[in-house]
Amino acid sequence: MGQWLADMGTFLVQLVAVGAVVAVVALLIGRSRRGDASVGDRLRIMDLGRLLEQRKQRLSLALHGAKARRALLRRFKRDTKKADAKSEEGKVTHWVLDFHGNIKASGVERLAQEVSALLLVVKEGDEVVLRLESPGGLVHAYGQAAAELDRLRQAGVRLTVCVDKVAASGGYLMACNADQIRVAPFSVIGSIGVVAQVPNLHRLLKRHDVDVELHTAGRFKRTLTVLGENTEEGREKFQEDLEATHEKFKGYVAERRPAVDIEAVATGEIWYGQEAVDKGLADVVGTSEAYLMEAAEQGRVLSVRLEPKRGLGARFGFGISLLVEQVWERVEERLEASRWERR
Repeated sequence: MGQWLADMGTFLVQLVAVGAVVAVVALLIGRSRRGDASVGDRLRIMDLGRLLEQRKQRLSLALHGAKARRALLRRFKRDTKKADAKSEEGKVTHWVLDFHGNIKASGVERLAQEVSALLLVVKEGDEVVLRLESPGGLVHAYGQAAAELDRLRQAGVRLTVCVDKVAASGGYLMACNADQIRVAPFSVIGSIGVVAQVPNLHRLLKRHDVDVELHTAGRFKRTLTVLGENTEEGREKFQEDLEATHEKFKGYVAERRPAVDIEAVATGEIWYGQEAVDKGLADVVGTSEAYLMEAAEQGRVLSVRLEPKRGLGARFGFGISLLVEQVWERVEERLEASRWERR
C-alpha cells in the first residue's frame, strides 16, 4: 500500500509539471494568435509525374547488385538531365486538386482560391482533376462548393472528378459539374435527396411544468422548434421547403448530366461504382491513382494545394496533442495498475 501511495504521489507531481508546461505553451500560443492570423497561405505544387519516376528508379535500383546499381544510377542521372533540358512548351498539364468534405464543407474557401489560381494559368488542352471525397452536408455550404467548380466549366476548362470512396448528396452536387466522373468499384455515389430532423422536447418540458414562449414576426419565420409546440401548418411548411430544395438539387444535376433519368435517381438512394455508371451518374470505373498514372504518360501532372503557413500555434499544436495523449495513457495505466494492486 505504501509503495502504491508513493507511486501515485510521483505520478501526480509529474502530472502537475506537465500541466504547467501545457499552460505556458497555451499562453505563448495565445500571444502569438495575432501574428498567426496575418501570416497567409502558401501554394504548394508537387510534380506527381516526377515523383512516380523517382519511385520507379528506386525500385529498379533495388533489383540489381551494387555494380549494376552504379551503372543504372549514372543512366538515371543522364536521363533526368535530358528530361530537364527538354522544353515544357506544348505539353498538356493535368492540375490536381483535392477536396475532403465534412458536413460544413470547411475546405470550400481553400477550394475557391485554388480554382482562382488555376484559372490564371490554365491553357487550352489542360485539365483539372479533382480527387473528391464527401458524403455531403449543409445545403448552402455544398452549394458554394459546387458553384466554385462550375467556374471551371464556365471558363471552358475540362474537369475530371475522381471518386475513390464517396461522393454522395452534396458531394455529388459537386461531382456533377465534371466533364467526366470516374468512380472506384466500391465508391458510394448518389444520395440525391434532402434530409432534416428536429428533436422536440415540448412534451417532456410540459410534464415538468416548464413553459417555452416563442415569438416571431413573419408567418413562417420558425416552422419547427425544438422546445415549443409544433403545429401541423409548421410541419407542412417545413416539408414544403425540403421538397423545394430537392427540386433545385434535381434541376442542377439534370442540367449538367442531361442523359440521366433524374426522377429515377433522385430518390435519395446510393449506388456503387458500376451501378452508378449504369445509372448515368458516372462515366468510368477506375481509381484516381490509375488515372493519374495514365495522365503522367501524356503530360505533366501537378498537384496544387493552398496550405496555411505554420505559425507558433500550429508548430506547438501537434506536440501538445501528443503530450496530452501520452499523459492520458499514463493515467489509464496507473488506474489499471491501482485496481490490480488493491485486489
